[in-house]
Amino acid sequence: MTNQPKHTIGLVIYPDMTQLDITGPHQVFSTMPDTRVLLLWKTLEPVVSNGGLTILPTTTFDECPQLDVLCVPGGVFGAVEMMQDAQMLAFLRKQGETAQYVTAVCTGSLILAAAGLLRGYKAATHWAFREQLALMGVEVSTERVIVDRNRITGGGITAGIDFALTLAGMLCGEDTAKFIELMLEYNPAPPFGVGSPSKANAELIETFKAFGAELIEASRTASLQAGGAY
Repeated sequence: MTNQPKHTIGLVIYPDMTQLDITGPHQVFSTMPDTRVLLLWKTLEPVVSNGGLTILPTTTFDECPQLDVLCVPGGVFGAVEMMQDAQMLAFLRKQGETAQYVTAVCTGSLILAAAGLLRGYKAATHWAFREQLALMGVEVSTERVIVDRNRITGGGITAGIDFALTLAGMLCGEDTAKFIELMLEYNPAPPFGVGSPSKANAELIETFKAFGAELIEASRTASLQAGGAY
């Protein structure tokens, strides 16, 4: 007899990704019973996130088994590159054909959309990139976590934990998801309460947009190119 996991979850990683997009969900998924979590990249070479954290892949795209859950994180300019990376997009399309759930966190939604996997679906992404998502035929939501059939997406960065707990409840039941939430003491109480554009003042929002202007424009260009392909 073999002790096969009930769920195989593949977390895609890539250079210049936002590590919390993947390490938050990884913490939740690795606590789920009967679950195998894989970190996926083209090679087994270390992957460096935009903040400098190095993550080791466990499986390559070529060696990846059929996944029950496919998850794509967001990133900085690395995410824009992945929106145009033929090998990445082909891998996502292949796994997306058979995965029980196709998911993303933050601007990972832009990568899924560039692969054609969110066209006609409702999805979330980081608030500063909602326009780009809409350019690729996606119905954009402002909610923190969106479930549309077998597509599940989380908003910006920290929403990855909410997304993962939502999926844990769907795969393992609400009681298990509640247990994980308590174990992680997931009880957010942000000290300033400005983590959404609906709560921040106009000056702070404009400061952020100016800071990220180059990235926002680059992702818009990539979104226009991807949107024209469908």
